Amino acid sequence: MLNVGMLTSGGDCQALNAAIRGVAKTLYHYYDDVVIYGFTDGYRGLMKKEFRVMTERDFSGILNIGGTILGTSRTQYKYINEPLEDGSDKLESMINTYKELNLDCLVILGGNGSHKTADLLRRNGLNIITLPKTIDNDLEGTSVSFGFNSALEIATNAIDRIHTTAASHSRVFILELMGHKTGWLTLHAGIAGGADIILIPELPYDINVVIDAITKRTEQGKKFTIIAMAEGALSEEEAAMTKKQRKATWKEDGFPSPAFRLGSRITAITGQEVRVTVPGHVQRGGEPSAYDRVLATRLGVEAARLIVNSQFGLMVCADNDQISTIPLEEVAGKTKLVNPECQLIRQAEDLGICLGQNV
Repeated sequence: MLNVGMLTSGGDCQALNAAIRGVAKTLYHYYDDVVIYGFTDGYRGLMKKEFRVMTERDFSGILNIGGTILGTSRTQYKYINEPLEDGSDKLESMINTYKELNLDCLVILGGNGSHKTADLLRRNGLNIITLPKTIDNDLEGTSVSFGFNSALEIATNAIDRIHTTAASHSRVFILELMGHKTGWLTLHAGIAGGADIILIPELPYDINVVIDAITKRTEQGKKFTIIAMAEGALSEEEAAMTKKQRKATWKEDGFPSPAFRLGSRITAITGQEVRVTVPGHVQRGGEPSAYDRVLATRLGVEAARLIVNSQFGLMVCADNDQISTIPLEEVAGKTKLVNPECQLIRQAEDLGICLGQNV
């Protein structure tokens, strides 16, 4: 008998169910006697031994459904040494659940923080395989994570829809997209949606350069400007502050998010009307794109093949059009940032898109 545990951890995204299904269907194909334990709400389910024994029927009809049938939660790695509400040790509880269920492997679908905890479990002797999910596409070791393409479609559609109202009004429109630390989603959506200005965390922006770009468009007779801005984008002044100083400054100014703060500065300097749109969690929701369904399925199939071959301690990854693997310790705790010198940045600049930089 083969005993396999599965859990989804961190923020939800599209195609989690497709990946879960890919693992399960492949295991059922290879084994007549396999038991799959689905832990509820991420690592908390593993800690509290909350699970359900899955059947083949559980994995039917979920390919195109967003979210996760297992539920998820955020268990921040920096708090992993703090005890649970009942005083029990988090790491010890997870190891005990694994051993009590006699698991042969635990499959973890998650992002950056989830991979750090996964590697901790690996270092404590558990057989772990991970799958890369995140709409931010910021996981090291994989060319793309599932969830990114689906979120990109939604973010691009939001920019597309702003274009129609923008053409009717002489305003500046700011779309604040997800991405606290990285700008992959905003950069791709901004290019795909025809944004005039793109602001990402990796490139602190000069407010004067942003204003100059808006003014130039106005002088050219263009009635509107569309700015695609990552929620983690910072001005040069903010980037020079410590994290504590930034928080104090933001608390004092009272703006609900960076886009509103930027909008206020633009209006104060130019006198132009600014409208802000924040799609928020809509970017995580809904059915996965066809691309993500295929990608997540392929990653899930490969995870199952690793289990069949008793290969553990690996993250299944996309290497361009190939599905491959990378040792978990090489990706845990690492963030894939947009390289300011990368080709995509240069091509955006060649298009005439303002990135908030003096060039």
